[in-house]
Amino acid sequence: MDFPTSLIQLLNAVQYGLLLFLIASGLTLIFGIMGIINLAHGSFYMLGAYLAFSLTEGLGSLWLALPVGVVLSVLFGLALEWLVIKRLYARDHLYQVLLTYGLILVFEELRSILWGDEVHGVKVPEVLAASISLTENLNYPVYRLAMSAVCLVLALGLWWVIRRTRLGMIIRAGSVNRDMVQSLGIDITLVYRIVFAAGVALAAFAGMLAAPTSSVFPGMGNQVLIICFVVVVIGGIGSVQGALVGAILIGLVDTFGKVLTLEVAGFQLLPQLSGVTVYLLMAVILLWRPEGLFGSHD
Repeated sequence: MDFPTSLIQLLNAVQYGLLLFLIASGLTLIFGIMGIINLAHGSFYMLGAYLAFSLTEGLGSLWLALPVGVVLSVLFGLALEWLVIKRLYARDHLYQVLLTYGLILVFEELRSILWGDEVHGVKVPEVLAASISLTENLNYPVYRLAMSAVCLVLALGLWWVIRRTRLGMIIRAGSVNRDMVQSLGIDITLVYRIVFAAGVALAAFAGMLAAPTSSVFPGMGNQVLIICFVVVVIGGIGSVQGALVGAILIGLVDTFGKVLTLEVAGFQLLPQLSGVTVYLLMAVILLWRPEGLFGSHD
């Protein structure tokens, strides 16, 4: 593989990893801090993509669709936590799995009713529709670079909120000892509601960002759900920086696993094995650190 091709694949891997982080960061907040196993998290990603499609069609611009979609997803997250999720805090994980799996079925039916079962596309904004020439024959889309930049800024912002603000301190304390936080006069229920809404908004925003680069289609959230759980497990449950490192590692392994070849006895093995490379990575890391790269030993 020559250098320009390697550079393109590296950019693709980083962009894919950062997008995975945006989805998985919301999952690790909900899973690690609130203790909720949310199988419906991929549906929030799908929701964002369909919101981007509808709002871009209605408002005429992805730039207008993004903030409106974020506001709608936050409101949706607040309402869902108030109506459904708050009833799971004192329940066993089995109840959480069953209910959130039921939400997947409900969301899929609602998606079919509202948008149908056709495949849709979202137009890339004109200002970002150009490409950067790497060689005479190889170009890289500006929009993908912009996606990576936005995801990186959000990653830094999320780390700052969790580690450097009073809200982040309350969130971290609530994940360790909910009763102690409540005894200090802090409404932990409100904090959990905010965390859940933020997780929904992050996943939906990732879907909105990804919509112009991929098709908007039924069941698209199910494809990212499992890989996002892998990111959370590799990085460490509840760790935002772990989710970032895990997502980048998976992006690199998955992308280069699909393009590299290994000739053994005339067979190209690595491309056929690319689907399991991320799971092999997870197995190796868990054998080394069962709690994940940045997980707690407790």
